Amino acid sequence: MNSSDSTLWNAELRTQTPLDIVRWAVARAGGRAIVSTNFRPYEAAILHLVTQVQPEIPVLWVDHGYNRPATYLHAEALRAKLGLNVKPYLPRMTAAHRDAVHGPIPTTDDEVGLKRFGTVMKLEPFQRGMKELAPTVWITALRKVQNPNRAGLDIVSHDQNFGALKVSPFFYWSDADLDAYLARHQLPNEWDYFDPAKADEKRECGLHAAWGGKAVGNPS
Repeated sequence: MNSSDSTLWNAELRTQTPLDIVRWAVARAGGRAIVSTNFRPYEAAILHLVTQVQPEIPVLWVDHGYNRPATYLHAEALRAKLGLNVKPYLPRMTAAHRDAVHGPIPTTDDEVGLKRFGTVMKLEPFQRGMKELAPTVWITALRKVQNPNRAGLDIVSHDQNFGALKVSPFFYWSDADLDAYLARHQLPNEWDYFDPAKADEKRECGLHAAWGGKAVGNPS
């Protein structure tokens, strides 16, 4: 994929529905599409969407061990409702082990600590999952409104960290659009989600930022 490809594809897909974008992505994948999730708010929408096109699509989930009970219950509810083919990847160190050795989760003013935490508990298992599943197309729930880093992306981009074509069907959708989608399809939402690797909503954990690939060694 080169820049002219992405410019053309994004121009074409900008007028398509999210369902059409997923169909386009799956058709390009050669049977090697995946979707990633963390079961945060609104993730039910992307999981419902992709399973309309490919019901058995692998769902890469890094369970870092710090999810709240509501998030685990939400994950199980969606697994049952949508028949999700969840592929969980866990860190090599449990949450209890990490806390005993390194102490509490780093705070928002400890950028070095947060990156170290994210590398061990999130990036390494995610990279392991991407290596084992080896997708050519990676479907995500990224949206323009989420943070400044993501605002600079688009529906389609080549992911430098993991060497896959990254496709975000809801990229231009608002929270209100997704609220309506969830209501229309009678899907649950989950508001108790917390990502300890991000610490706040405007910070990237590394999966979609250049530093993440460097932190664990860029596989591509």
